[in-house]
Amino acid sequence: SQPISIDECCKDGRVRGIDNQDCTAIPLISESTTCRIVQEQCCAAVLEDNICTSGINMAKEQGVCDTQFTGSTCETKTAKMCCDCCLLGRAAREHGLTCDHSLSLGYQCGLVVEGCLEQSQEHKSFIFCLFIMCTGLANCAQECVGNSTCACFKGYKLKPDGKNCEDINECLLGASNCRGGEHCINTVGSFRCQREVSCGTGYELTDSNNCKGQRSQHNASYRGKGNKEGSICMIHDSYIHDKLDLFVYINECLAQTEPCRPGQLCMNTMGSFTCQRNSINCGRGYHLNDGGNRCVDIDECKGPDGACAGHGCINLVGSFRCECKAGFIFNSISRICEDINECRHYPGRLCAHKCENVLGSYKCSCTQGFKLASDGRNCDDLNECESSPCSQECANVYGSYQCYCRRGYQLSDIDGINCEDIDECALPTGGHICSYRCNNTPGSFYCTCPATGYTLAPNGRSCQDVDECVTGTHTCSVTESCFNVQGGFRCLSFECPPNYRQAGEIRARVERSDTIRCVKSCQPNDIGCVLDPVHSISHTVISLPTFREFTKPEEIVFLRTMSPAHSSPQLSSDIVFDILEGNVQNSFDIVKRQEHGMIVGVVRQVKPLIGSLNMVLKLAMNYVTSGVVSHRNIVNVHIFVSEFWF
Repeated sequence: SQPISIDECCKDGRVRGIDNQDCTAIPLISESTTCRIVQEQCCAAVLEDNICTSGINMAKEQGVCDTQFTGSTCETKTAKMCCDCCLLGRAAREHGLTCDHSLSLGYQCGLVVEGCLEQSQEHKSFIFCLFIMCTGLANCAQECVGNSTCACFKGYKLKPDGKNCEDINECLLGASNCRGGEHCINTVGSFRCQREVSCGTGYELTDSNNCKGQRSQHNASYRGKGNKEGSICMIHDSYIHDKLDLFVYINECLAQTEPCRPGQLCMNTMGSFTCQRNSINCGRGYHLNDGGNRCVDIDECKGPDGACAGHGCINLVGSFRCECKAGFIFNSISRICEDINECRHYPGRLCAHKCENVLGSYKCSCTQGFKLASDGRNCDDLNECESSPCSQECANVYGSYQCYCRRGYQLSDIDGINCEDIDECALPTGGHICSYRCNNTPGSFYCTCPATGYTLAPNGRSCQDVDECVTGTHTCSVTESCFNVQGGFRCLSFECPPNYRQAGEIRARVERSDTIRCVKSCQPNDIGCVLDPVHSISHTVISLPTFREFTKPEEIVFLRTMSPAHSSPQLSSDIVFDILEGNVQNSFDIVKRQEHGMIVGVVRQVKPLIGSLNMVLKLAMNYVTSGVVSHRNIVNVHIFVSEFWF
């Protein structure tokens, strides 16, 4: 839209001032701050002019001010000031003040003094003295007063620009001195009064708006006979006989003092007059006095409720103003006090959260999670946990609360309030919580181990193997050796084959690192035994779990020799390791390694085995000299694979 000019803003303000609207609450026609100020000031200027004019009229009509304007309102003070200043102007005319009197009057009072002075010939010098302080720099349209301030001639008033002047409509303001039966007509800079009826036959209207009689001859009726000379003329009561022996028409409305009753207008007719009711139209805020010849102010504030419906009422000249109660504002158009919607006028400045308008006031409220503070405007956090909204634990947070659960429970996704048991055994990691079996309970769980061969560890999760050979819970005989395996035990009996004898005594319990060794012992002259390359037969035992995750070969047995890793080149000797029997599904292999300068054979598990499973892995350590096996040692590895991984 096109921007609104300053002149349009002022014009709107003046129109609202003419309608006696409240200048501090007029509807704005633009969001511009400048336009708002211009609207209010132009509106206030019109109201001030009207109020001041009422004071001037009071000074002219009644010649007194103190008893007419009482009170301390701004309107009353302005009207009294204009009334007093007008009386001062009239006094200046009557006492013939000269330039020697330096009156330091206010600007508005000075204008009123000037307006009430009659600019007669003998007082022109005084008026000239009032404006002799002009410097010529004000660029005024008509006159300039001291300090380059502009003023206007009588019949004009200063425009809002402070320089130009505009005509005062004395007829509209009631500032004319027209008499009864006369109609006021405004002219540029002044006014004139025109009779509402003509002067009638025999009279003419003078420049002073009065009727002047004209000489005229009339046909008279004679009584008796004879010529005109010496005859007697019968004269009507509405005619008189002048010095020239002529009959002159009488205007009773002018010739008599108050020929009609108060409130009536005298209308002259041929040979008589009539009285008609005076049709004076008073403006808004005025009514005819008891005499019917003058408009007086209406006191709208009289009565039990007055014009303001229970609010304070202040009577003004030609109007009134309501002193509205708190929470209301006066609507100068409807002339009533209307509720102020404080929430809309002051958004975000009254209440911390929500604002609700009520009649004559407003009410603050808070959003969920808060309560109204003692000042009625701010909101304090509400501790919802005091009402125990959660099934287990509650934590208050600003403007809300948060439920949480004890260990072993989780918050419900449905309501966020109740706690549900966590099935730890069903979690993706549930298989690793317990070594063997997980049992869920409300808010927790517990682990168990196989019925035999294991016991629950102190951590409550792992299963520990029970060494029956140590605890004495095995069932092996005295001729057998007890070997503990994971989850159980084995009763072993090792006998050396013919031509071999056991090195060492039989042990009641065999450890993993133990080796039972049978060495060759030939009978005399037993050439076959002597030529047999097997020098020793050994037995060792090992317990293996069922590997849960088999990712790389596991080294399970180490075959250590007494041969150095670097033999003499002249001897050309070597040791060859080999798996002779028991390699189920080729799950094992054997590699040769050097450790601490000696040759070591390492047996590795290269494939997973699922227990429970028992097997004997027969290994050979071949001593080769010049490409020929000189002798060998046999090692039988007894392998027991548990069905569990622990």
